Amino acid sequence: MKSAMPPRWAYRLLEWFCAPHLLEEVEGDLQERFERNLLRYGMQSARRQYEREVLSFLRPFALKRQPSEYPQPIFFSPAMLRNYLKIAFRNLARNKAYSAINIIGLSIGLAAAMLIMLYTKDEVSYDRFHRNNPSIYRITSKHLTAAGVLENLQPYTGIFPGPKFHAGVPEITSFVRYQENRKDLKQGTEVKSQTVHFADTSFFSVFTFPLLSGNPKTALKNPQSVVISEEVAEKTFGSTNVLGKTMLFKEKDKFEPYTITGVAKKSPQNSSIKFEVLMPFLVKDEDMAKNQNWFSVFMNTFVILKPNANVKAVEAKMNRVYLADAQESIKEMAEKFNETGRTVYALQPFTDMHLSKDLPASNGLVDESNPTFSYILSGIALFILLIACINFINLTVARSLKRAKEIGVRKVVGGARAQLIIQFLGESFILCFAAFLLGIILIELALPTFNQLANKALALSYLFDTELVAGYFILFIITSLLSGFYPALVLSGYNPVQTLYSRFNLSGKNYLQKSLVVLQFTLASFLIIASLTIYLQFNYLTSKNLGYDDKNLIIIDKSNLKRSEAKLLKEELAKNRDIIDVAPKNGGFWGTVAKINGETQLSFAYETVDETYLPLFKIPVLKGRNFSPDFPSDSSQSVLVNETFVKKAGWKKPIGQLVNFFWSEKPEKYHVIGVVKDHHFEALNREIKPQLFTMKASNPYGKVFIKIKPNTETASLQYIEKTAKKLFPLNPYSYKFLDQENIKRYESEAKWKQMMLFGAILTIFISCIGLFGLATLSAERRTKEIGIRKVLGASVTGIVQLLSTDFLKLVSISFIFAFPAAWYAMQEWLKNYPYRINISIGVFLLTAFISISIAFLTVGWQSLRAAMTNPVKSLKID
Repeated sequence: MKSAMPPRWAYRLLEWFCAPHLLEEVEGDLQERFERNLLRYGMQSARRQYEREVLSFLRPFALKRQPSEYPQPIFFSPAMLRNYLKIAFRNLARNKAYSAINIIGLSIGLAAAMLIMLYTKDEVSYDRFHRNNPSIYRITSKHLTAAGVLENLQPYTGIFPGPKFHAGVPEITSFVRYQENRKDLKQGTEVKSQTVHFADTSFFSVFTFPLLSGNPKTALKNPQSVVISEEVAEKTFGSTNVLGKTMLFKEKDKFEPYTITGVAKKSPQNSSIKFEVLMPFLVKDEDMAKNQNWFSVFMNTFVILKPNANVKAVEAKMNRVYLADAQESIKEMAEKFNETGRTVYALQPFTDMHLSKDLPASNGLVDESNPTFSYILSGIALFILLIACINFINLTVARSLKRAKEIGVRKVVGGARAQLIIQFLGESFILCFAAFLLGIILIELALPTFNQLANKALALSYLFDTELVAGYFILFIITSLLSGFYPALVLSGYNPVQTLYSRFNLSGKNYLQKSLVVLQFTLASFLIIASLTIYLQFNYLTSKNLGYDDKNLIIIDKSNLKRSEAKLLKEELAKNRDIIDVAPKNGGFWGTVAKINGETQLSFAYETVDETYLPLFKIPVLKGRNFSPDFPSDSSQSVLVNETFVKKAGWKKPIGQLVNFFWSEKPEKYHVIGVVKDHHFEALNREIKPQLFTMKASNPYGKVFIKIKPNTETASLQYIEKTAKKLFPLNPYSYKFLDQENIKRYESEAKWKQMMLFGAILTIFISCIGLFGLATLSAERRTKEIGIRKVLGASVTGIVQLLSTDFLKLVSISFIFAFPAAWYAMQEWLKNYPYRINISIGVFLLTAFISISIAFLTVGWQSLRAAMTNPVKSLKID
């Protein structure tokens, strides 16, 4: 029977080395002993003994043989290639566990790398689809002090720069102003607040936003016209065939009809301009005649330059136009506000906005981003892919002892080193190809979560972009070579005599393999520390005492809320016993400047409230008193300031100090009647600024804060909505909870916390499956040693410790490199926050505990299995 035959490769060696007469004699003798051993010890031992006897007999012949006498290899015949593939697939199928470990690890690494390539491609592609690129620029400005020091950068303009620079600079061929606002929209009996954008009639000639219907040249010419997106058309009318239909938008105190003159296709995903409702930008003649409007900035202005125009020369001409046209206003501002600085206009390439840190896409533009995000994500993906490649290298080299005899036989029968390198690289490419296919499946599964975290709308179809496909192909080649080239060199370099005579062992102490394990866990520990730090900082931001009570507080918006309306609303809401109190406040963020201590100017947040605001929020008045209805003059003569205002002003006795609003037509002076305790009225990534509170009667309110009793949300909200709609039927109604709005301020931190956590989990997972494979191979190599130790009385615990110690030492060494690098990186990241945690030693101890525990569980499980094996079985293996 074939199964009772001695090893075929050993017989082939005899046939190749021995003369025919010697072969017959030796082979007969070896066959007789093989049959004897077969009956006595069984097939496995008999075949092993046969191999040893053949190798012992042939050793003198092999040592005398010169390399030039070995058969010459044939490299690229079809038969040879078929043989390469056949051996590769057989080897992978024979070692299913190691193949699975490599494929899973590589697929995760490749999926992460491909996702980040997809993300980065989307980031750098923003706004590049417009036909007029790269000639589109945004007008920006910078303010310099009298000494020429940069004071601030401003990405916005007023109404003047667009038309005046277009008229005075020949290189500017067109311009468009773009502004965001909100309008009340009436649909049937329902009124809702709608985001709208205003633009000049040149909008569709400057930017490439195709219309499904309507004429782009005339769509915005009529003052009562409106262009809507296809989503709005479908949602509002159930169809995109809506040209000529009207929509009712509120103008002052009544709803005016606007005629739909265009329906635009959905804005591309990678666009900084996304609009639902677009209206004509209208400027009154008196506003254009008011020269002071050079200093009113509130919108984005874009221009198109002639091809090959010199940007620096255009900027110089723009500033000459500005200085000539605004000369009188500049002098007036200098006299009135003691302004000694100067404004300089500049141009920003339209495609630079999305990733700009200093001049981002904001104020009506969307999806502003930070290139740091791409760097961090790319770093995480590189870490994961690198660890997967390290696993491949480690496992392949570690398994090399099991393939040593195969390599020796191939060399002896004529295999050249180049052939072996091709063979092992081929196996690497097959594994990588399988991992690549699995990686695409993983991308499809992970995309929804990734989109949510990265605030994207990426789809699998984006993967087949020509540039991305080329990038993935290059990634596939690099990964295959990176993970397969070194093992191929090592394995192909084995000495055939040593391997066949079972005297081969990996050279040295495997420093490279150990270094790669250390590198793996260095990266993993780094990401664990980063994840813990980001988590602790996020927890700090969302749980820190803000200096006021934001629990059970509902916000409803009501623009231009009059004093009489606010009073009526408070009276109606007070009728419900679940409502504790009500306090109005100005809408949005107001900031202004005033003179203190004579001529010193101080900038501050300007809050319009009433006497119930501070008690509602439980913000204490440290000195003086709060506003009070007992003092009617409070609304015209008194203000409150916070502690930071007092510090910036340098007041030791703040009560009674004057604040001069010198910029008013009739300068207004107010007395400080109280000092309010500092509280975080902005997000914790900004320092507390000077803050002033007023009850000035001419300042409108814009929102109302309503304090309700705990656990009465449903009933209270129903009553509040009913009351608001009864009192203000022509105004949209919406509500928010203040504590939820405060948490939303840190959405970016929340997303990065999750991203870093996922990165750390993936990194540890891939590291552990690699460690598991290495531990398994280590246990296999030391099977007989384990059996002898058990026979001599070694305990299971002792053997587990023996097999685990070397790996745990490597994990511990990784901390030497990971801890300093992570500490430095996280310290730099935390500098972005004025209010931040201190990285304690507990973070590093917890990281060490997590890494060592996971590594011990991974290695210990396999070590325990090896230690529990019957020693008789271990010692029978020959």
